[in-house]
Amino acid sequence: MSNIKALIKNTIYYFFCLLSLPIALSYWALSLVSAKDSLVTSYSQFLSLFPGQIGNYLRKTTLNFLIAHCDKDSLISFGVLFSQEKTEIHSGVYLGPNCNIGKCIIEQNCLLGSNVHIMSGKKQHDFSDPTTPIKDQGGKFESVTIGEDTWIGNGALVMANIGKKCVIGAGAVVTDDIPDFSIVTGNPGKIVKTRAPH
Repeated sequence: MSNIKALIKNTIYYFFCLLSLPIALSYWALSLVSAKDSLVTSYSQFLSLFPGQIGNYLRKTTLNFLIAHCDKDSLISFGVLFSQEKTEIHSGVYLGPNCNIGKCIIEQNCLLGSNVHIMSGKKQHDFSDPTTPIKDQGGKFESVTIGEDTWIGNGALVMANIGKKCVIGAGAVVTDDIPDFSIVTGNPGKIVKTRAPH
C-alpha cells in the first residue's frame, strides 16, 4: 500500500512539474534582463496565493526551478514568500502559512509555524551614518542555516544560525547562533533548556 501511495504522490508531483514549466521558462527569460532575487520575490508572491494541496504542489515544483533547492517532500503553505534565489528547502520541511523566507538553508524535517520570518542574517541594513538615509546605506545578505529536525514556533524572527534538533518558542527573536538541542524563548532569544541526551 505504501508503494502505491508513493507512486501516486510522485505522479502528482511530476504532473505539477509539467504545469510549472511555463512559469519557470518565463522566469529564466526575464532573468536575462532582471535581478534574480527580485524575480524570486515577485514569482513567490504570485505562487503564494494558490490555496490547499494544489497550491503546495505548484509552489514546490515551481520553486525548484527558481531557488537553489526545493525538495519534493516539503510542504509550503499558503502565503509563504521567498526573497532570495540562494535558498534551500530540504526533505520533510513544513513551512506554515504566511512565512517570510530569506537567504537560508532549512535542513530536513524542520517545522516552521505560521508567520515565521527567516531573515538574511542581521546585517541587511547599515545604519552607521546618521547623515545618510538608511535606505541609501546598503547592507549585506548572509545565509542562515536552520539545523535538521528543528521546530520554530509561530511568529518567531530568526536572523542567526540554529543548530539541529532545537525548539524555538513562539514569538522568539533569534539574534545569535544557537547550538544543537537548544530550547529558546523570548526577545532576545535565550536558551532556557537543552534537549541533549544525557
